[in-house]
Amino acid sequence: MIDLSRTLAMLIKEFVQLRRDRLTFSTMIFIPVVQLLLFGYAINTTPRHLPTAVLVHEENDLTRSVLAALGNTSYFSVTRIARSEAEMDHWMRSGEVLFGVEIPAGFERGVRRGDRPALLVAADASDPVAAGTALAALEGIVQTALVRDRGLPESIQSVPAFEIRQHRRYNPAAVTSLNIVPGLLGTILTMTMLIFTALSVTREIERGTMESLLSMPIRPLEIMLGKIAPYVLIGFLQAALILVLAVLLFRVPIEGSVLLLSGLSTLFIATNLSIGYTFSTIAQNQLQAVQMSFMFFLPNILLSGFMFPYAGMPGWAQVIGELLPLTHYIRIVRGIMLKGASLYDLHIDAAALAGLMLLAMTLAVRRFRTTLD
Repeated sequence: MIDLSRTLAMLIKEFVQLRRDRLTFSTMIFIPVVQLLLFGYAINTTPRHLPTAVLVHEENDLTRSVLAALGNTSYFSVTRIARSEAEMDHWMRSGEVLFGVEIPAGFERGVRRGDRPALLVAADASDPVAAGTALAALEGIVQTALVRDRGLPESIQSVPAFEIRQHRRYNPAAVTSLNIVPGLLGTILTMTMLIFTALSVTREIERGTMESLLSMPIRPLEIMLGKIAPYVLIGFLQAALILVLAVLLFRVPIEGSVLLLSGLSTLFIATNLSIGYTFSTIAQNQLQAVQMSFMFFLPNILLSGFMFPYAGMPGWAQVIGELLPLTHYIRIVRGIMLKGASLYDLHIDAAALAGLMLLAMTLAVRRFRTTLD
């Protein structure tokens, strides 16, 4: 027989324990609320106002009409005016723009002669979801707007005044694995590195070995570097294994420098280890350390551009995404593997990772000193 009084006492005890463990209670409330807000407001699988660079060889009324028509589609937002093809290519490799529109010299003259000149549109197809819808809507909308602006009669609107040539770069066949697998490299490293180091200090405390460690003549920074260093090697081996499998199993190319990819991957690993170490100095036990790691991992995976197009997120979500290491690393790994990007193309994201690493290390050392006190 079940004794209801004992069951009630156990129930009350659990509520009291839950009230004392505020982090666990906060996690239970925080995670569903964050998921609701992110999926409801930040996630958009049909992104609009995508950053676009324009290279105009000849300024006239017709080219201005074309640019206005691009803006009216709501898919394209002209954020850069290129002075050369090399400059536009650099912006596309760095991820600053997703589209490059080139209006050649003699374009207006060719349209008026009926020669059907070509309007060149290059698209960063490394993220097929972000590029696909915009490209599908490009020709009909721009052509209709241009014909309306020129005041041509309805009877000839079916005759295209010019040709739109699309060039899908970096992933022309829209293969999903070419977009997902490089992103998985950063996602797996984030998850494993955070958990490994988040447990490091709390494990020492729970096992009672922290007191022995503190009795030694060693500084907090030296303790942190000593704990992080082995996991840097482990993370590097993980990254190497994932890259080998990506190339052999999924035929993902590595167009850029393997050495550059290795160096920036090591920087990304060190950044996540520093953040995980900071969590370990805040958490009171291993369960809390894992909970904090998961609470940090969730926005990383949703706001970094790994699962959903980054360009489709609202401004406030992109601001949060810029503060997350995975956002910058996904740009780096996709840029090097798919676009052949150099450090010059990726210096902003590399600098952001270095800044986040230094910030996390500073917080970790200060938190560890507080723990000692």
